[in-house]
Parts: sequence; structure tokens; C-alpha cells
Amino acid sequence: MCACPFLNQCGGCRFDRTAANYHEQKLRLLDAIGPHADPIWLDAPRRRADFSFTPDRFGFLAPRSRDIVPITHCDGLMGEINDILPNLARLPWGASGSALVTLCDNGLDLTVTSPTPYFTSEFKRAVAALPLIRVTWNGTTVIQTTPPTVTFGGTTVPYPAGAFLQPSHRGADTLRRLVTERAADARRVADLFCGLGNFTFDLHADGFDIVGTGTTRDLFKNPLRARQLNQYDCVVMDPPRAGADAQARELAASTVPRVIYVSCNPTTFVRDRDILIRGGYCPRDVIPVDQFPGTAHWELVATFDR
Repeated sequence: MCACPFLNQCGGCRFDRTAANYHEQKLRLLDAIGPHADPIWLDAPRRRADFSFTPDRFGFLAPRSRDIVPITHCDGLMGEINDILPNLARLPWGASGSALVTLCDNGLDLTVTSPTPYFTSEFKRAVAALPLIRVTWNGTTVIQTTPPTVTFGGTTVPYPAGAFLQPSHRGADTLRRLVTERAADARRVADLFCGLGNFTFDLHADGFDIVGTGTTRDLFKNPLRARQLNQYDCVVMDPPRAGADAQARELAASTVPRVIYVSCNPTTFVRDRDILIRGGYCPRDVIPVDQFPGTAHWELVATFDR
């Protein structure tokens, strides 16, 4: 493996994952969380990537900039995505915005978000000629040949345009294994910020989120209250990078015996961890997972018991 030719040019990666001291460099980012288990290092290609575009440029944003670095190949992506990137770069975008490319079970999905509300007929003709199973523009379907689906364990569900997925199949499977092992003895589980159900189905859990499988609920504005949480033996939560401040406070006031917290942001994890500790929870373990190789991002799986 060779160092990425776009290292320090595009904003995707901070570290050279081929460097001999890569692990040492990235581990320094975990100093703020305190003691943790040995990390799980994943070097799996990503099944999704978010690109930026203007009428004449397509690629990744440069570090701390709105400049676009042209990209038609990325070693960190699955081959099916790399194969289509040159064609995406040549599309008549006619606007600026972002383009999320996701490899679903049954093909490639393209979700476009743009300040320009409407796509052109030229754009529609161009994407119709590409091997894409669905294209949406600001929520409007441009083309669809078959409904995209994704599978978690043995359960297949529809994939809503732009919905959250773990970046790689291996990453999703690793997190699911860690969570289900730690919730194995629980009779009733709540899966908060459940998304499309990476944990929900294997745990036979009650899922809560604003999209996907389970009860529709905005847990930022309307967290489950302590009295509602008390019926569960275990609560799993996997919030976005903003963390789960309000929900952590309700958990701290509850009697739930175990909380499993999956975090993609060590900073908000520390904040929410401290809320749980003040509420009487004891950290059992914290397992870092490097499912974003080369980047400054870590995933954490932490267990808290009363």
C-alpha cells in the first residue's frame, strides 16, 4: 500500500495510514478519554462518501476550506464507487452542492443536496445513463430503477435517501458484535438513535429515532424520560457527533442497570460519560474502533453499569 497522493490536499485524511507510526499518531487523539481497552484497527474500504461539486468541479473539500480538490479515485473507497467517480465528475451539475454516494445491497445510490432547488433535464438524462439505482435531488427522485436496500445481520430494510450508515460493512458488523455481546443477558432493550437498525434487530429492541425502523422520536428535543426508561434492562444509544446530552441526563435519573454508548465523537462522549457517572453509573470498558482509517475520527463502544 502506498501513501495517498491527496494526503494534506483533501480534507478526508489527517494521517498517512501506511506510515510505521500511524497507530501511535492516531492513539494520541484518545488521550482526553482516559483509560481504554486496546483499539480495534479496521482497514476496510468505505461504502459511502460525501463529495462536493460546482458546475465545473467535483471532489473532496480541501482542509479547512471550501475549495474542491478534484477526485476520481480514492484508495479508501469500495471499487464500485471508484468505478463511477470519473462519470460523476463529468456530470452537468449546473449548480453547487454535495453528492452522497452510497453502495447499497443492490447498487449505487446518489443523494444530491444543493441550494439550487431544481435539477435540469440535461442532468436527468446524464444520470439515467449511469449505473445508479436511484438519484435524488433535495429529496425529489430524479431516477429510480429499483428501491435501494441495506442489510443488518440477516435483516434487509429500505434505504432512505441520505440516511446514516456506518462507513463500512466491517465497521457495522464489528460494532454490532460488540454491542450484542454486552447486551446478551438483557431481556428488554431500548435502542436509542437506532437509525435503520444496525443493533435493533439482533437485540430484538425497541428502536427510537427520527428515521428508520422503530418509533419516530426526536431524542434531542424529546428524549425518553426516566420513567419510560425504567422498564428496560439495557439501553443502547448511538447518537450523532453532537452526542446525547439531554438523553444522558434522563438515563442518569433512571434505574436502567446497563447503558451501552456508541460514540463517534470523543469530546461529546466525555461530556455524556461524566453525566452518567454523576448519576451513579460506573464505566465498565471503553473500546476504541478505528473504522475511519487515516482520519481524525474514532468510534467508541462503552459500557456503564449500576
